[in-house]
Amino acid sequence: MDTRTSTIALRIERLRDALRAAGAHAALVPSADPHLSEYLPQRWQGRQWLSGFTGSMATLVVTLDRAALFADSRYWAQAEKELAGTGIELVKIPTGAATHYIEWIAAQLKAGEALAIDGQVLSLALAGALRAAMERAGIALRTDVDVVQSAWDGRPGLPTAAIYEHLPPQATISRAEKLADVRAAMARAGASHHFISTVDDVAWLLNLRGADVDYNPVFLAHVLLDAKKVTLFVAAGKVSAELQARLVLDGVQLADYAQAPQALAALPADAVLLLDPKRVTLGLREAVANTVRVVEQINPSTLAKSRKTAAEAQHVREAMVQDGVAMCEFYAWFEAALARGEAMSELTIDEKLSAERAKRPGYVGLSFPVIAGFNANGAMPHYRASPESFAQIEGDGLLLIDSGAQYLGGTTDITRVWPIGQVNAQQKRDYTLVLKGMIGLSVAVFPRGTLSPMLDALARLPLWQQGLDYGHGTGHGVGYFMNVHEGPQSISKAVPEATMAMEPGMITSNEPGLYRPGQWGVRIENLVLNVPLDTPEKGQFGEMLAFETLTLCPIDTRCIDTRLLRADELAWLNDYHATVRARLAPLVEGAALAWLIERTEPLAA
Repeated sequence: MDTRTSTIALRIERLRDALRAAGAHAALVPSADPHLSEYLPQRWQGRQWLSGFTGSMATLVVTLDRAALFADSRYWAQAEKELAGTGIELVKIPTGAATHYIEWIAAQLKAGEALAIDGQVLSLALAGALRAAMERAGIALRTDVDVVQSAWDGRPGLPTAAIYEHLPPQATISRAEKLADVRAAMARAGASHHFISTVDDVAWLLNLRGADVDYNPVFLAHVLLDAKKVTLFVAAGKVSAELQARLVLDGVQLADYAQAPQALAALPADAVLLLDPKRVTLGLREAVANTVRVVEQINPSTLAKSRKTAAEAQHVREAMVQDGVAMCEFYAWFEAALARGEAMSELTIDEKLSAERAKRPGYVGLSFPVIAGFNANGAMPHYRASPESFAQIEGDGLLLIDSGAQYLGGTTDITRVWPIGQVNAQQKRDYTLVLKGMIGLSVAVFPRGTLSPMLDALARLPLWQQGLDYGHGTGHGVGYFMNVHEGPQSISKAVPEATMAMEPGMITSNEPGLYRPGQWGVRIENLVLNVPLDTPEKGQFGEMLAFETLTLCPIDTRCIDTRLLRADELAWLNDYHATVRARLAPLVEGAALAWLIERTEPLAA
């Protein structure tokens, strides 16, 4: 047993000791923090610390004699590798939102036994389903104990990075305007108070940014507001005196991060509190007195921040130009270095591409870790090379690069696949089928208010027609100098909900894929903006929306089997490349310009 495996086994045993001390028989460890974030501060990386699995989404369950990690297909290959020898079983689930672990727990525990989960990281929406299932099985649910805390010596504390202001011209809507809009939504809901716990909603509402979470410019905080004042619950020392003074001008006062539950408990008996059940934890909800009436609906800020204004959309277009220039500079260097026979690895790509982005105006940081996967590594959608495990770029195959950045005027996310050496016929077929799906969604026209999951089949159709599919969603919402993944829209197989309606100004990824485990992966991704489409029948049939493609980077044509492309698909690709060339050529020169011209040459049938 190697050192890493021994470490994981020791941690699992310490967790079991904590279970016994608490009188519990199983622990549920989700990928979650008190804000239900997707990307977690180190303090709440308990699932990773206990299991060794480094993927961003999974659920760990530990009983007194078994341990299981529940993960969807994006992570199966990665999880099998990272869990090997740990004694932790991998349970494959269909989607990240699946709750198969609930049935698994009910089958493992006996009536009268207890399941422990920290209520401070358990979503209110999930708590109801979990409690109902445990009650049916006669299992006690303990949400008042944090067994991870008991097992984790040296657990990190709260992050301490300073909070800063997102300022004009990129911040196009003032803090006062946003607060007024949210208060108007509160009034429509009949609420006197509103509690916000999701960190991106807090950052958006107050035009603030931070660095508490890797890759997302957010900070740990809660907000409680009423008709006159706003309380920002945040750790001491994170807000400068100057920024605090500016916040006071907009009626924002500071309180200690830990005081949020007490503030909820102190609400007046006649208060009406607006809460989003999918975006607040059970622990915080239980702090609210029974005398307070609670209105459960989506945070108004979640809907508002998903709809970028015309001014914000223009800043995003400018950020896309800068991102495209960085891609040109990188790929020109990359192809020239390969031609010279220089040694190249997945780690080199990460380093060089990130360095090119860092040179661009308005750059703040990466929006997620660079995914550079050659051949078999590209078949793992969330793969990341590490100094302990990476591939050299040599021989023949496909190189998948998924990357993005945070700029003051927008957030980017792009995936491209490049041929290395010789590409075989099956690889070209896979690549072309994925491209057809991406184009099929790019040209979609749909009524305003269409539920976003309804669009998913447009990208999958060319693959489905060949008996193929992929396990992840086709598109996620993207923030404005904010989280690279945001809702409420999701172009996926998710069960449609009313809040997923497509509205003008939403930015969403368009990223179909195809993965052959142990061989190669293909994913082609652009970001698209919902824009109104003027149609002759607009008055009779309502407003139609279409997608404006925002991402500016060539799509490699050497991997395309043109026999599989229709004339209209070929025309879309050539038009796209003409736009990329026109937008980027004025800002690049030398080798980067030559590369751009070559890679945007029109493709003949």
